[in-house]
Amino acid sequence: FYGLYAPVNESLLRRLGADTILGGEFEESLVSVLERLRSPGEPSAAQPEPVISLARQTFLVPERHDLPPLSRYAHLNHADGKPRTVGYTEASRGCKHLCRHCPIVPVYGGRFRIVQPDVVLEDIRRQVEAGAEHITFGDPDFFNGIRHAIGVVTTLHREYPSLTYDVTIKIEHLLEHAEHLRTLGDTGCLFVTSAVEAVDDSILARLDKGHTCADFVAVVEMFRDAGLVLSPTFVAFTPWTTLEGYCELLRRIAELDLVENVAPVQLAIRLLVPAGSRLLELREVREMVQPFDEDALVYPWTHSDPRVDDLCAKIQTLVQKAQKNGDTRWAIFERVWKLAHKMAGLPVEEIPQEDVGVSRAAIPYLTEPWYC
Repeated sequence: FYGLYAPVNESLLRRLGADTILGGEFEESLVSVLERLRSPGEPSAAQPEPVISLARQTFLVPERHDLPPLSRYAHLNHADGKPRTVGYTEASRGCKHLCRHCPIVPVYGGRFRIVQPDVVLEDIRRQVEAGAEHITFGDPDFFNGIRHAIGVVTTLHREYPSLTYDVTIKIEHLLEHAEHLRTLGDTGCLFVTSAVEAVDDSILARLDKGHTCADFVAVVEMFRDAGLVLSPTFVAFTPWTTLEGYCELLRRIAELDLVENVAPVQLAIRLLVPAGSRLLELREVREMVQPFDEDALVYPWTHSDPRVDDLCAKIQTLVQKAQKNGDTRWAIFERVWKLAHKMAGLPVEEIPQEDVGVSRAAIPYLTEPWYC
């Protein structure tokens, strides 16, 4: 087994019969495993490779020719109404931040690793040759290595002026590196995904996000000034969410004119507490969670107010059915708005809107929503 969730579930996987478990920078260890399996003689009793490796590797350009064609994957719905074929790459892995709910943290522990620029660019070149018209960068935070990131997109735009891309960047980094927002826009960035998570500062503090609601609002204004599209993501349901607080989240989204920017699934995300989570550092979380669920690979929890869990379940069902029907983001948001206010016992007022002069049809998005 390898990946972020493999090392933190090592004891369970060993009991289930796993011989090798790899996390972090796994490629060199995978090669080692292959060489061991090819070697004659009895296999070693214990795994010689580190369970978690953060070695600095010299990467090879990914071989993708045996994968399904790019047209089989998620595509981009562009403002011009024409769907675009999407490619994927990573310019870095890991993250130098320690958000409590993030599954990257138990493995990378606040460190990140750069993929060499020539490897990133050649990977993109090959995908463009295979039909990619847009590239989504899968870096947990594209601005972890700011000079590296800006260098990659500047070179990319010089080679492919019509190629567009999207990235994921923390609110904290967007504020810190505000001078580079114009660079993103000038080099073809269609939108930036940012894990806002909440608009309640007490929840943000518990998650150790490194930003406040006011910071989020400031970034929204910065993006408008720069002509960029922000795609916020949220953990809408946490142990600290209240019915009134959820309605406040909806109100903020509407007042900031972000309804079309937010994928409906983001209105239904419920906090996960996996093995190794920094959330378990909080006494209130340790006292709240139930024993580890080995099937779901999480510590289950229930809200102290059962109405919140009921609302979450209803909204998850609503969003799932509505998206299956092809309903618009605005139509889904409107139904969520009415349901949430009704269950909170609040007046169902008209959804506030701000006239910012941006057509809702101008919001690009991937057909497979991003969420953590």
